[in-house]
Amino acid sequence: MGRNKWFEFKQFRIEQSKAAMKVGTDGVILGAWTSVDNAFDILDVGTGTGLIALMLAQRCSARIDAVEIEEAAYCEAKYNLEQSPWKEHLRLYHSDFNAFSKDHLQFYDLIVCNPPFFIDSLKTFDPELAIARHNGSMTFDQLIEGSVKLLKETGRLSVVIPSESYDDFRETARLNGFYLHRYCNIKTKPGKIMCRALLEFSLLPGYTSKSEILIQNDQGVFTDQFKELTGAYYLNF
Repeated sequence: MGRNKWFEFKQFRIEQSKAAMKVGTDGVILGAWTSVDNAFDILDVGTGTGLIALMLAQRCSARIDAVEIEEAAYCEAKYNLEQSPWKEHLRLYHSDFNAFSKDHLQFYDLIVCNPPFFIDSLKTFDPELAIARHNGSMTFDQLIEGSVKLLKETGRLSVVIPSESYDDFRETARLNGFYLHRYCNIKTKPGKIMCRALLEFSLLPGYTSKSEILIQNDQGVFTDQFKELTGAYYLNF
């Protein structure tokens, strides 16, 4: 998915010829799953081509800020946001998130991130892809600590991570004052192990709701559940 120079959705288009990381299922699922209820100020961390910022803008009238450090991705995100129907309430920052979280004075109701998570895998020789895929420029700890600084008291953090990173991520979040409110496992097909986890944290205590998303059935056909989740975006659903 998403290896072309562009990716067409129902209400917007993603140009992605230069950005290292293209449109992928992880980002689409996170953008569709993340709740925008009572979110008036949103921050998309590591926006890449602007995918998640645009997905959220399609569903709400919040002011949405996006931050991206990698040059090529920033340029394409800038173009994609400016060409969208929601450009008036989208802002893009060319910045490292660590510096952004220290210097930025705006507070947010929702922070969303599809973070770099190839922590233990071999680094690529492509420096732009390395920034996009690995946590050399932003660790889970830095994402969580920066989010604590930028969230309002009732704010939420929504992320997608590899399932094997769940315990470490949740413990780090807990130590920084977060409570897990929503937890969704993602499976590609029946019988496969969990591959990704969708997590929504809040700084307020609460119960954890759990769910599961199955992307395809045994025949490799997209499930009704996946179609319902992403149907507002994908052209063929």
